[in-house]
Amino acid sequence: MNALSIAPDRLEHLRHLDAYLHEQIRGQDHVIPRVVSVLHRGELGLTTVTRPRGSFLFLGPTGVGKTEMSIAFTRHLFGDEKLFRFDMSEYQTQESLGVLLGARIGEIGLLGLARKKSATGTFLFDEIEKAHPRVLDLFLQILDAARVTMASGQTLDFSGFYIVFTSNIAAAEILNLQHSSFTTMERHVLAKAQQTLRPELFARITEKLVFNRLGYDVQMEIARLHIARELSFLRNKGFDLTLGHSAVSFLMQRGFHPRLGARPLRDTIEKYLRGAVANAMLADVGSRTFEVVVCEGELVLRTE
Repeated sequence: MNALSIAPDRLEHLRHLDAYLHEQIRGQDHVIPRVVSVLHRGELGLTTVTRPRGSFLFLGPTGVGKTEMSIAFTRHLFGDEKLFRFDMSEYQTQESLGVLLGARIGEIGLLGLARKKSATGTFLFDEIEKAHPRVLDLFLQILDAARVTMASGQTLDFSGFYIVFTSNIAAAEILNLQHSSFTTMERHVLAKAQQTLRPELFARITEKLVFNRLGYDVQMEIARLHIARELSFLRNKGFDLTLGHSAVSFLMQRGFHPRLGARPLRDTIEKYLRGAVANAMLADVGSRTFEVVVCEGELVLRTE
């Protein structure tokens, strides 16, 4: 592949990648340019053909956007169906290798099944530090040669993919270093990750990026993003909702968590808005256009 062979509309799509990620991911502006740089090189064919298009190690506390970043860039580049996600907490024993590659002759395992679905996309391996050492050997093969041999004897090519590892290594320290500069925290986390992961694995990863903790103001921005997505979801179900300031404050009070990031916020927004709609449906309210208001410690729908 070379830049001259890429369609103009694809090039324009790549130019919008940075803006798209800034829309989708809040509080991690320092990470996005480095992610975009790897993705641009990968999509423009400026990578070694015998390796994956790019690889990342996303470090930081839970709920700060590590997985969401992977979802967002994959959606923009390939579509949601091209993200293949594996939770490494399920691969802590030596037998786990058989689950991924096939345990018996003729099998290709879960990794092979995912690879069979597409020649391009993203493989996301969450909580990499929990994987068994034999599984880490597998990742060395993927990062070094982009090829893996399954139990079936078939060798599969992973050069069309991005490889993402996420980890909560040093997450507690990040939250406890609240009064330290981000540079100090970043240096500490990267040093801890290098000590925890095998040196040869750490060295092969293209970008090692530390995600920052999310303060209240950033979580408020994220809350508005989640609310907009939820209103769109409910609109597709036939309900047109508007939220006042009190309803947004209500959701922030119950969803904000300084240690767990934005995940509780998303769950809170879904719980209360969908709960209010469910109550309106059960009450057989004729209208489908409502204002969401706070009433006696709950969100309720009021006919506009």
